[in-house]
Amino acid sequence: MCVCVYGKPPLAFLHQEHLQRRTFRQRRIVEHQQIYFDAVDQLAAMDSWLSLVFLSGCFLLLVDFKGVCGQQAFKTEPRNVTVRAGATALLKCEVLRASGAVQWVKDGLLLGPLRSLPGYPRYSMTGDQKKGQYHLQILDVTLEDDGPYECQVGRSESSRPIVSRTVWLNVQIPSSQPYFQLESEEPWVEGEQYTVTCIAPDAKPPAEITMFRDGEELLESESYTMSGSQDKLQNTHAEVTIRARSSDDTRRLTCRAKNPASPRALETGMTMKVYFPPQAPMIMGLENEEVKAGSFLKVVCMSYGGNPLATLHWTKNGEVLSTSWDVDFVSRRASSVLKMEVKPEDNHAVLQCQSINQVTRSPMSLTRTLTVLFEPAEVTLLGSFEAVEGEEINLSCSTSSSNPPVHIRWWLGFKELNRTEVTFAEGDNGGMMTVSNLTHKVSREDNGLSLQCEAFNKGTRFSSVRAAELIVYYPPQKVWLDAPPPNVFLHSGSTLRLVCFSSGGNPTGQLTWLKNNKVVLTASKQVSSERGVSRELLLILHPSDNLATYRCDSSNKAKKVLSTQTKFRVLFPAVSVKIVAKQKELRRGQTLDLDCLAGSSNPTANISWSLGPVILKGVDQAPKRAEFGGMSRTSKLSLTLESHHWRKRITCQAFSNVLSEGVNNFYSLDVLFPPEFSDEQPDEVQVIEDETATLPAKVSANPDEITCEWIFQGEKLVKERDPRYTFSDWTLEIVNVSRRDGGDYIIECSNAEGSNRTKLRLDVQYSPTVRMKSDPVFVNIGDTADLLCVADANPITSSMFSWKWMGEGERDELGEESEDDGTGVLTIYEVTRDRAGVYQCTADNGISPTGSVEGQLIVRFAPDLQKGPQWRKVASRGDGSNDANVVCQAQGVPRVQFRWAKNGFPLDLGNPRYEETTESTGTIHTSILTVINVSAALDYAIFTCTAHNSMGEDSLDIQLLSTNHPDPPSDLKLLRVDQTSVTLEWMPGFDGGLTQIFRVRYQWAGSASYMYVDVFPPTATVYTVTGLNPSTMYNFSVNALNSIGESSYADNNKILMVTTADAKEADGGVSTADQDSALAGGGLPVYVVVILVVGGVLFLLNPFICFLLARWKRRRSLKGDTSSISQETKSEEQRSTASSSTRYASRELINASAQRTLLVDSSSEPDSSVYESYGRQENPHYYYPTEAYSPALYAHPEGPEDYDGRHGTSPFTHVYEEVRGMYEDLQACSPLPPAAHIHPQAPFSTYYEGRAYSKADVDVTIGAYDSMVYRRRRDTDLPFELRGELV
Repeated sequence: MCVCVYGKPPLAFLHQEHLQRRTFRQRRIVEHQQIYFDAVDQLAAMDSWLSLVFLSGCFLLLVDFKGVCGQQAFKTEPRNVTVRAGATALLKCEVLRASGAVQWVKDGLLLGPLRSLPGYPRYSMTGDQKKGQYHLQILDVTLEDDGPYECQVGRSESSRPIVSRTVWLNVQIPSSQPYFQLESEEPWVEGEQYTVTCIAPDAKPPAEITMFRDGEELLESESYTMSGSQDKLQNTHAEVTIRARSSDDTRRLTCRAKNPASPRALETGMTMKVYFPPQAPMIMGLENEEVKAGSFLKVVCMSYGGNPLATLHWTKNGEVLSTSWDVDFVSRRASSVLKMEVKPEDNHAVLQCQSINQVTRSPMSLTRTLTVLFEPAEVTLLGSFEAVEGEEINLSCSTSSSNPPVHIRWWLGFKELNRTEVTFAEGDNGGMMTVSNLTHKVSREDNGLSLQCEAFNKGTRFSSVRAAELIVYYPPQKVWLDAPPPNVFLHSGSTLRLVCFSSGGNPTGQLTWLKNNKVVLTASKQVSSERGVSRELLLILHPSDNLATYRCDSSNKAKKVLSTQTKFRVLFPAVSVKIVAKQKELRRGQTLDLDCLAGSSNPTANISWSLGPVILKGVDQAPKRAEFGGMSRTSKLSLTLESHHWRKRITCQAFSNVLSEGVNNFYSLDVLFPPEFSDEQPDEVQVIEDETATLPAKVSANPDEITCEWIFQGEKLVKERDPRYTFSDWTLEIVNVSRRDGGDYIIECSNAEGSNRTKLRLDVQYSPTVRMKSDPVFVNIGDTADLLCVADANPITSSMFSWKWMGEGERDELGEESEDDGTGVLTIYEVTRDRAGVYQCTADNGISPTGSVEGQLIVRFAPDLQKGPQWRKVASRGDGSNDANVVCQAQGVPRVQFRWAKNGFPLDLGNPRYEETTESTGTIHTSILTVINVSAALDYAIFTCTAHNSMGEDSLDIQLLSTNHPDPPSDLKLLRVDQTSVTLEWMPGFDGGLTQIFRVRYQWAGSASYMYVDVFPPTATVYTVTGLNPSTMYNFSVNALNSIGESSYADNNKILMVTTADAKEADGGVSTADQDSALAGGGLPVYVVVILVVGGVLFLLNPFICFLLARWKRRRSLKGDTSSISQETKSEEQRSTASSSTRYASRELINASAQRTLLVDSSSEPDSSVYESYGRQENPHYYYPTEAYSPALYAHPEGPEDYDGRHGTSPFTHVYEEVRGMYEDLQACSPLPPAAHIHPQAPFSTYYEGRAYSKADVDVTIGAYDSMVYRRRRDTDLPFELRGELV
């Protein structure tokens, strides 16, 4: 039985009460016809001829159906089945005398009457239907199959419905990998209890868990179950409590889970880590606790056991000495070595070693006490070893702490001194200190002997000696001088050498020079000799040396002094010159009175006055007696003061004719006067804008407490007014000066004596700022254009302006350039359209940056329409089902307006069948006339587009015609050639209103026939043919194809002859596209691979394809009215063809409604060559056509799809002309696969045979004529149909 309706209840199939009373057989036929048409309605949305074949077969079977009689009953009812997941389950159901629809019910849901159970790919009904077997077979059983099932048989005319008992399919699911769940991830501690949980998740039925400790089963575990991750799955939890033992460390804890669905038990395990304390430590290397200071002590502390091993550290008297230790995991031992230098302070020190780990309750320790033998660190000898003959000395010798204490003895030379007193006291570090005191009376014979203190200790064999030389003092015997004789005149300033000598004494005498009983500190160092000592005094004579007494004293520590002395007579100039003024304040115009007082001189000095180089006349007074036995003198001077005397000096000089030298002093003239500006004060300051301007104030005045004010434009300048102002010594600095700061500045200064002012001009120079006097500049074509560029700059220089063309390309001559006082002029005579664009004016006056401005020149001209062949023709189906866009594009200024006419008569745009939209981009204006629901009878006509503006108008006739085969390409030319490839370019012709592709044909001398290669991407107009031989001449031509047919070859069957380059002459640089194309030529020839693959696929698919074609023919023979279906298909084709008809512009979205196009070779219709199949409109498909075409303008009338017997070719295959017939024979039983379904949200790609080529697969570059040029990345990455090789 064939049931064609899916999804309706089994008891709702029959509508007998609504049918006319007929015979039983007639009613069955009518009933199943009704079922058939219902199925047709439900499957109408399925765009597949296979569904129509299926429905046809169902209809035939329904027609041949014969009724049965008798009550239907179960022969075998299903039983409960248990099966493991992934296995195959079989629920048996046999029905006797089945007359109703048999269906299976799962969980109350009908699975459908078809034995294949559509929608359930793993479900099917098996068994012999003729024997009433409707067994439910479920492949690869999963958890979702678990549940109740029933076998139902629907009501029929002769029997009531029956339902089997409910059975269960029990699906067993093995457990997932078990795992442990612990209370904590931390290691266990010996003696503590821990709960370990093992979980076996997601099993059906629940898994059984057994736990083992080191292979020994743990019987005290408790298990329970919980819900799993999915319904019907359960997790088994097993818990066990373990008391940690030290022996458990590193042993394994294993969990084993098993359920009936798993062929073997699953196991998981963990290694137990148990911490336990170590043993008490031991100390080795300190058998004798008495050690000597300075020795090195090495002691080892060891601790065995513990996990982790013990941490050891040493302390001394409670302070940590070492925290480093080593561990030996093999012997389970930790050891720490203490190395220390024994010091005296370690006496009675307590060494302690502590061991501990993470689980030790308290540290375990072991101690040792040290006894240190040490020597005294110091032996000190105290007291004075110097004494005057006959005196007693007291000395002391002591030692620092030592263990045991030391003894002391005294020696003077080789003589032991016994007048001593010895004492002992407690010292540091538990030792003893020793002190010995000595008393001795010295004599001259003791001088120079060694006095020694000897400290020794027999126990430690210590001995130390401290010694000092004993010095005994006695006085000198004689002293004398080496000096000039008295009454000899000496000159002041001359150098005099005096020497004092002394002999005898211990120590030798200490010589001291004195002047008038005062010590002279400038004497040289004392010099010793065999006879005694001497000391020299080197004098530079001064006036104070006149009649002065110089004495030399000799003394030593014996405290007895011997002396000798002498006197000098010295000639000297005035010792001082002093100037005294009678006035306290000096002002301009006042008379100044000065007195010059010359101090003591020998002989009397003469006085003179001077003011700079000018000698002044003074009045001298009588001399007077003065100090040092000399004479003094006074002179008077009067002077009238001026402002230029300020800070100048008046000099008074006292001169001695006898000595030919003099002494002078000066008096500074502090003349008070109001401010006066210097002759160096500038009248103008120049500065560049944005720099710092410095306006100096070179002003002088006395007093110099000057107050100055800067005035600009009548306002006082202060820092609060503008933070850019800075005043330094009344110099004005303006930071970031601007052109607004330029002008006259007045500075007015005043002090206590008066005020004064002057003027200074600031000239701010700045870089140009330019603007166009008018922008844009409009000019009619052929007139003269003046572009004016106005600059604001300082200074204005000659040749400051320059002009530059900013449009595309270079221009040798822009026009006539001129300047007029800050305005640059560019004059262009007889302006043409190519002069329109942007010009840049640049002004440069030597101050950076230069100023630039762009101005636009707009040339007004009459409209100029695009009149290439691609603009003169538009194709569309005329069946009234789609629209056509007639595009008219013009270039002109000012804005262009459009008028439309049809066959010479103005077009009424108020007609709802016509819509006009206009677009303007720059000087390009476009008018799009949309013809709604194009009719061949009404709209195939000549549409005239007239573009007009104030400058004129232009017209173009555009023909709207039917779709047709493409026009041939034109202008075939060679772009590049090398040794293995040739790159061609052509201009496409009119595509006939359909998507066109291009095919390159080539041949070489001696070849059997032409070779063909389809261009990829299909719309490219530049293509590289690869795999050629070097030094070979080839003939190339190209034509176009669309779904209707193909064109003749380009340029009236022109043949382009090209000779490839010689391999030795080829250059090394090739493009990426050439390299990629060359890759396809390596290895096994592509055409051999293609033939083998296609032949194998056709051989395997041939029986299936023939069967489908037979079913298809049977459906057509049973179908009464097949013409309606053909007409519907044709109408669909016409709508799609019309949708793809539009005016093409480069890289514009052309056809948003066409989904895909598939070219299919068919042998079922001998009169047709190619069918074009279109998908539904929901999934848009885009393509980008080219711009330049050369079509022939002629009409193609609407008619049946005969195509004038043109031979259809697949645009994606390459064949020899001689073997094309063989492929047609093969295609009779081998239709191409259906077009690829394109997802509505997929990115823009090129679709072919179910494969999407994204932008990453295609290199898009701009080729000649603005067409889209595509280069394949690698031929081997494409299907063999697109690789460009011979098939």
